[in-house]
Amino acid sequence: MPHRSRLAILLLDLPPDQHAAGRDFWSAATGRSAKTDPTDDKWSSLGSFAGGFHVEVQRTGAGTPPRWHVDIETDDIPAEVARLEALGARRLADMGSFWQLTDPAGLVFCVVGIQTREEFERHATTWP
Repeated sequence: MPHRSRLAILLLDLPPDQHAAGRDFWSAATGRSAKTDPTDDKWSSLGSFAGGFHVEVQRTGAGTPPRWHVDIETDDIPAEVARLEALGARRLADMGSFWQLTDPAGLVFCVVGIQTREEFERHATTWP
């Protein structure tokens, strides 16, 4: 059965001691206000950019190095994980409601459910 997915979100993963400075820097660098999630202060959004691509800032746990990672959103997580594994991805961790994987070079990314609604409907690719 076909499913759909798209590269949807760039996340800036920042440890607690660098979170505020990093969030403020990327807010100023992009000219976008960082909007803190009212239900979870670990998350801030810089909003939607070209093609509905979102940039988010995430406060990680202490000891986690700063990094970037992307989220691929999909309407069928198991099918998308299987598709990406066939391309060379490796499962890193089952996070409960989503999967953390690595690409063939070892870069971390996540496969998540639909996060962006309208942008997903407009920009997702259908896979056989």
